[in-house]
Amino acid sequence: MRFLFAVTSKTSKHRARRTPRRRRGTRYAVDRRRRAIVAAGAGTAGIVATAAWLTVNGWFAQQIESTGRAALEATARAGLKVEDVLVEGRRRTARSAILESLGVARDTPILALDPHAARRRLEALPWVRRATVERRLPDTVFVRLVERRPLAVWQYRGRLAVIDEDGAVIPGARAEAFADLPLVVGKDAPADARALIAMLDSEPDLRRRVIAAVRMRARRWDVQLEGGVSVRLPEDDPARAWTELARIEREHAILARDVITIDLRLPDRLIVRTAPGAKLRRNDTGKET
Repeated sequence: MRFLFAVTSKTSKHRARRTPRRRRGTRYAVDRRRRAIVAAGAGTAGIVATAAWLTVNGWFAQQIESTGRAALEATARAGLKVEDVLVEGRRRTARSAILESLGVARDTPILALDPHAARRRLEALPWVRRATVERRLPDTVFVRLVERRPLAVWQYRGRLAVIDEDGAVIPGARAEAFADLPLVVGKDAPADARALIAMLDSEPDLRRRVIAAVRMRARRWDVQLEGGVSVRLPEDDPARAWTELARIEREHAILARDVITIDLRLPDRLIVRTAPGAKLRRNDTGKET
């Protein structure tokens, strides 16, 4: 279009400069040719304007979409349609949420499914960490989920939330439904919860007594045990201190006494605070235990 307009314009000026005066009949012939060129240009411009208007108003896109729909419907009539959705790895994600994310129903043309877009929608669901979506022709959609594992209940500023192994909050997970999970408390608790719980689990007998763990100044943990006992773990090598406490408990049953606090922050000693008026029982060597 631009090329035609440019050539027509320059040619007209060129002819105007170089064409000498001719007879009247010749001038009329030239005028007729010019009128024909102008008319042709106007017709072409009209076609272009119409095409532009149709493009802006989405007519071409609608026609392409309509053609695409017709083609997909034809493939469905040929048997390429969704009959089954096979899901692997689902434990907590609702079936309805999976189907909504896939955007399919029975008899949907299977070629209409965009596996990549469906995967992104699935991975936006609260419990889904990773997802794989495949079209298994002629009639099956296969979904593999890797769900997030609830690790602990996190308490901060009076609110409870369920966190996963990465310390991330799982949206929509109700804390009361996970009362069997350990409770971690404090602003920075989620970031270190995984290492803490692995340490607690290393001594199962002590682990069964744990009520909660409080993160202290983003550096160390205080572990609350049954009976109101607070165990103060050191910042460095808390696993060693936890193992030592388990040994002392096996040998001396220290938790069966009126203990309030067990301070393990110093590497070479254990400091025990008892309830007012309580006395530690002496062992056979005469030392307090």
